[in-house]
Amino acid sequence: MSVSAATEKALREAMARLVEGRPRYTDGALTKENLYREARVSRATMNRATAVLEDWDAYVSEHGRRTRGESLRDAEIAELMRKIKAKTAECTQLQQKLDAAATVIAALHHDNEALREHIRSRSAGTVVAFSGRRRGEDDEPG
Repeated sequence: MSVSAATEKALREAMARLVEGRPRYTDGALTKENLYREARVSRATMNRATAVLEDWDAYVSEHGRRTRGESLRDAEIAELMRKIKAKTAECTQLQQKLDAAATVIAALHHDNEALREHIRSRSAGTVVAFSGRRRGEDDEPG
């Protein structure tokens, strides 16, 4: 038993909407229940449309039950996860460089403090006076 041309057209349009991820009346999952609901026909009517069901089964076996929208979403998620992984690795590398720079800065600070202390201890109590004149400036040439 076959179905009318209008029913087959409705089922094929519903199948196209589901496959493209543009459902009107269902959640968009690639199930036979959604196919007949999307086409706005009964399950029995869908079951009589054997040519449409063969095409449906062939599509689902080849592409799986994920819609095009789900596939695009999953591909986008995979790309974003790849980018997150790359940024995490970059952040780890930059943190390591920052830690190394902080260690060098701390060592230089320690060395500077030690040098300042050494200079203070060497010059403690020693006062050197400088006069404003140079030796021999007041001497008349003879």
